[in-house]
Amino acid sequence: MTDNTNDDGIPTLADVARRANVSTATVSRCLNSPERVGKNTRERVMQAVQNLAYTPNFGAQALAARQTNTIAAVIPTMENAVFARGLQAFQEELVRHGKTLLLASSAYDAALEEQQVRTLVARGADGLLLIGYDRAPDIYAFLAKQRVPTVIAWSFNPEENRPAVGFNNRAAMTELAQQVIRHGHRHLACISAPTASNDRARERVAGIRDAKASVGQNPNDLLVIETPYGIESGERAFRQVLTDAPNTTAVMCVNDVLAVGALRAAKEMGICVPDDISVTGFDDIEIATLAEPPLTTVHVPHREMGRRAADMLIQIQKSDLKVQNLELTTEIRLRQSLGPNRN
Repeated sequence: MTDNTNDDGIPTLADVARRANVSTATVSRCLNSPERVGKNTRERVMQAVQNLAYTPNFGAQALAARQTNTIAAVIPTMENAVFARGLQAFQEELVRHGKTLLLASSAYDAALEEQQVRTLVARGADGLLLIGYDRAPDIYAFLAKQRVPTVIAWSFNPEENRPAVGFNNRAAMTELAQQVIRHGHRHLACISAPTASNDRARERVAGIRDAKASVGQNPNDLLVIETPYGIESGERAFRQVLTDAPNTTAVMCVNDVLAVGALRAAKEMGICVPDDISVTGFDDIEIATLAEPPLTTVHVPHREMGRRAADMLIQIQKSDLKVQNLELTTEIRLRQSLGPNRN
């Protein structure tokens, strides 16, 4: 990265180098690859940057290096707390490698996501994090043609060959549903986010059906209510479940927020959880332990997923070698919202 001396008083790369008593190449490394510079030198350079109020000319840098040191992520929504912890770890790891995160939210709109992907690539994103596999083949073809490294997170499908750091949503929900069935529940219902263009929700619903089939129950004998994300949506869906299938003894929700809505509706209706009906969630975000009663759910390693996804993108950038996809493990967290079937 090179900045020419500026006659209008704006500090330059050379000014920082003179102040820190290092070469301009060392300043450049501190700004672009801080992990390659010793701690004492890095601190001295960054102090000079701060004292001089120096701002690198990243436009010139990008032209020279053919990279912007920015990584983009497109998530379905910023309203869902499930993405926050993983993205925080993702950003922390990027910063450690001298990279900046650009974030966009598609609001579960496939057309908007495609527009955002194309815009972020046009703005010079060096890599891209996407949530789940569901999107038009044209988008993947565009990314391949542009040679933009892409990693999938929050989902892992062994039949897919795209770089991914995630977990098997279907298997995780199957394990939880089997636990529910072992508690004596046969009449299950599911409150799900919309499954169109959302492979995570779709796989979780399929996981409940797999569990029913594994014990000889009819997998198609499962009431599924699809609803937008939100506590109020979960409340309405719970009431609909009991209207459509009043013999339901366990309601399995595809995320914790919908499950908390179900718990709130049960309380308002005078229904005791878990004595009268059991409720489960998925994700194990903080609200799961604060719920009343605390929520049985699937624990997802969000921070590890975010950190590993950043590592994978950086590896792909550094080398054309194919990276090893990474499947993370989930755990069942049994809490008081799941109890034995007493009916």
